[in-house]
Amino acid sequence: MQSLSEDTTKVNTLLALCKSERINNELEEARKYAEKSLALAEKLNFLIGKANAYTQIGGIMLQQSDFQNAIANTQKALIINTQLKNKMGMAKCFSNIGLSFFNLSDYPHALEYHQKALKINEGLGEAKYLAAPLHNIGMVYDGMLNEKEALDYYSKSMKINLESDNKSGLCRNLEAIGNIYNSRGNYTEALKYYKDALKASDEIGDKHMSCSELFNMGVVYTAMGNYTEALKSFTPAIKLAETTGDKYSLALGYINIGNIYEMQGKLSMGKEFEMKGLSISKEIGAKEFIKLAYQRLAVIDSAMNNFKGAYQNHKLYMQYNDSVFNIEKDKKITQLQMQYDFDKKESSTKAEQEKKDALVLKELQRQKLLRNGFVGGFGVMLFFAGIFFTQRNKIKKGKKMSDDLLLNILPAEVAEELKAKGEAEAKLVDEVTVLFTDFKGFTTMSEKLTPKELVRDIHECFSAFDHIMEKYGMEKIKTIGDSYMAAGGLPTPNKTHATDAVNAAIEIRQFIEEGKARKIANSQPYFEIRIGIHTGPVVAGIVGVKKFAYDIWGDTVNTASRMESSGEVGQINVSGSTYDLVKDKFKCTHRGKIQAKGKGEIDMYFVEG
Repeated sequence: MQSLSEDTTKVNTLLALCKSERINNELEEARKYAEKSLALAEKLNFLIGKANAYTQIGGIMLQQSDFQNAIANTQKALIINTQLKNKMGMAKCFSNIGLSFFNLSDYPHALEYHQKALKINEGLGEAKYLAAPLHNIGMVYDGMLNEKEALDYYSKSMKINLESDNKSGLCRNLEAIGNIYNSRGNYTEALKYYKDALKASDEIGDKHMSCSELFNMGVVYTAMGNYTEALKSFTPAIKLAETTGDKYSLALGYINIGNIYEMQGKLSMGKEFEMKGLSISKEIGAKEFIKLAYQRLAVIDSAMNNFKGAYQNHKLYMQYNDSVFNIEKDKKITQLQMQYDFDKKESSTKAEQEKKDALVLKELQRQKLLRNGFVGGFGVMLFFAGIFFTQRNKIKKGKKMSDDLLLNILPAEVAEELKAKGEAEAKLVDEVTVLFTDFKGFTTMSEKLTPKELVRDIHECFSAFDHIMEKYGMEKIKTIGDSYMAAGGLPTPNKTHATDAVNAAIEIRQFIEEGKARKIANSQPYFEIRIGIHTGPVVAGIVGVKKFAYDIWGDTVNTASRMESSGEVGQINVSGSTYDLVKDKFKCTHRGKIQAKGKGEIDMYFVEG
């Protein structure tokens, strides 16, 4: 008869075999060992064995891109580890749950769990345990496009990994920093970091990391316009992804190859690969990739003159974009960063609202008693006459409010079409000028101000921008975080759209400079701004079913965004197409051909004055 000690040793042996198979990327075999260890641990009521088995199963599912089940199994391990007060086990669980939420693009929950992992590891007293959670927090900020915070956390992690000679962790740091350079358009530096990470991952035999670096190199070569080298990187990467069962990377590979064929003008092949990528992305629930696939499909359909398909795909892209970055998620992120301050204000607001609700209820009860007190024919006549005239006025006032609200959301021409027909058709507008603005210092401001103060300052700026757009006949399209987007020459085409956009940009720049001077004088944090402008064709129409939004899409919009990101603080950066329309009205300085991410080299000009 075997002793309990021998039985628990068998559980641990099975777990060791599981880990060995995971290292060799034999995930199905690894899972069999994990499930056997779990069954035996449950039979013996061997709690730490059960926790470790659930952790391994969750980790395997994470590697297989089955993120929801990865979370479910790891949560089971977390419950047991918490009961046992197993700090290292808890930290591992928090980390894996955070990674799963990150891959699902649920950044608030990802940040929450990685911060919990960091807090536990800080209590373990050894610096080497801090590298992974620091890096993971950097990844979340990277996902939220907060490069400053991301680089800060990556750098802290890299320092620890260098000191502890952790090559696996170092690979991740190198890749992440390469991603930052890639996003900034510094492709030479990005390639350098990716190649170093690929070399290190090959040395330690990490197929997943090697696959990732090959993908990254392919993306950079694509941005540089070197499609031959890009395909040379993507092809072996896809083979590695198939070998390891990494559907996450496989989806990304198909989407990127589709993008290459699109850029080469091979639109049918591009669409075929984008559809493959979309199918796998839906299978694994990767919202970021689903969003990206729909965006690329909209562009391809537009290029193939399939504007109905382009419109439908863009609508789906916007729906997924809103599900990844929406107001509620921004609110949750703010809560995580400024929890005490926010909760305090929320409690105060809630208490105030409860008071108002109580007063309203009391007034309604009083009105009810008053109403029931009306008796007699004349009194009843007066009462119902009052209701009739009051309701008629309310209906008239409500209709005006409804019309005003619709005009506040949609251009007048589009609103009238929507009211008359119940729908508004998307239209191709041959030439419009698109303006983008973005604040420098937004992250710094968010660290120094309360949420209420930050929203107040943004509201002040965007309200001023709205008035400026109205002054120059520009159509405000939308705001995205701290970015502002508008266009001239639609929905009714005109010949002054480029001039209108530059005049509006000059006035926006002046407004921000005046605000900066006031803030400096009062020793307060201030915004600075970049402005980008580009002219070209767009497709314009209504997006949404329950919440209408007038939007535009096409390559012109993407290029205008690149003009903003490729500009400089305090400058108005215009493309060659816009310059050709305004060169006789404004003094401009030619910057030369500037590299823009995903666009190659573009002639750019700074508007003077």
